[in-house]
Amino acid sequence: MDVGTELNSCIRMERVTYSVGGRRIITDFDMSLGKGVNRTILGVSGVGKTTILKLLLGLLKPDSGEIYLNSQSIAGLRESQLSRLRRNIAIVFQNGALFDSMTVGENVGYRLLEEGELPEKEIERIVLEKLSFVGLEKTINLYPAELSGGMKKRVAIARAIAADPEYIFFDEPTTGLDPIGIYNIRSLMQTLQRQGKTTLMVTHDLHTAFAVSQRFSFLHDTQLIFDGSEEELRTADHPGIREFFSPTEQSLFVNDRITNLDPLLHERAVTHLARQRPIKH
Repeated sequence: MDVGTELNSCIRMERVTYSVGGRRIITDFDMSLGKGVNRTILGVSGVGKTTILKLLLGLLKPDSGEIYLNSQSIAGLRESQLSRLRRNIAIVFQNGALFDSMTVGENVGYRLLEEGELPEKEIERIVLEKLSFVGLEKTINLYPAELSGGMKKRVAIARAIAADPEYIFFDEPTTGLDPIGIYNIRSLMQTLQRQGKTTLMVTHDLHTAFAVSQRFSFLHDTQLIFDGSEEELRTADHPGIREFFSPTEQSLFVNDRITNLDPLLHERAVTHLARQRPIKH
């Protein structure tokens, strides 16, 4: 597949392959993220979209292929070197990943405090500014347990932008939210983009994807099967993409293939199913 490379692309994956426990997760995956060109990676749940974010951040190591941050290959870099490259990137995790023992304000300012480059008063100012941006300045002294799911994700966005990154990764940002919560997250992403931030999102939420992105990658059965615009995606002829847009009875339980389990679990699952299957007379 000919995958276009955006101009001034600082974040790239070239023919990246990754496996875990002998099971292939992604195969020869290519992607580029150019500044100002917002991208969404689509695919069914469990296909490996979040794995791509972890590979980009150097949290996982690929079996083969190259990954570039700030146009520099991350292969073989020490953690201190990786940390410097990641300073221009922030991630909003699917569940928010807030520290339960810290207040909202402490969560938002955590990265700045760890870096130790700003005085405490300046960090307090930034924390209040970012919480105000997501409409949660009044929650600064609350704990995550006192927040709703949507509020936690907005706090996670405030934490992500506190260090003023150029690139923000979003891992399933609208999962588990009601329509108002989804609208709030979508609006915040669009505002960040207008402010010059570049976003990379993984999701299966088509409405949000089309509202915030200009380029799309589609992951199916470990492989990239599409890279292009919304118009091109809507008219793509691949069966996996057509099924994603318009599920049919053939799509029932498509995500529950037990062959994706490791060999021992697969054997146990097959045995269990055999015991549960009714005997034909």
